[in-house]
Amino acid sequence: MRILANENFPGDAVEALRTLGHDVAWIRIDAPGSTDIQVLARATREQRLLLTLDKDFGELAFRSQLEANSGIVLLRVFPPIPARVVALATRVFQSGRDFAGLFVVAEAGRIRERPLPVPPGGTSKD
Repeated sequence: MRILANENFPGDAVEALRTLGHDVAWIRIDAPGSTDIQVLARATREQRLLLTLDKDFGELAFRSQLEANSGIVLLRVFPPIPARVVALATRVFQSGRDFAGLFVVAEAGRIRERPLPVPPGGTSKD
């Protein structure tokens, strides 16, 4: 799976996903200091699933109607200790599910998902 890990995502988790065979680009290395809008635009442009610990991306997709058709996975880990993020990210991505077009919130005990809105002039994954 093609993934774009947000700047706040731990390096250990990026490496764990790469070990599972995923193609993971990481904002912290590629484009540190990018705004959330720039990160979301890159994920869409490169057709990468956006992986983050930052709930602001849900706001951008749902309230601001910015295109996010590649999908967004928000991991909710409190506190965001790298080992806990690695464990949750591994569990989510070992499922082999296609998260394109979805906003996914993953927590220790559950995974919720809902379709992302199609912005005016945008296209859905179907």
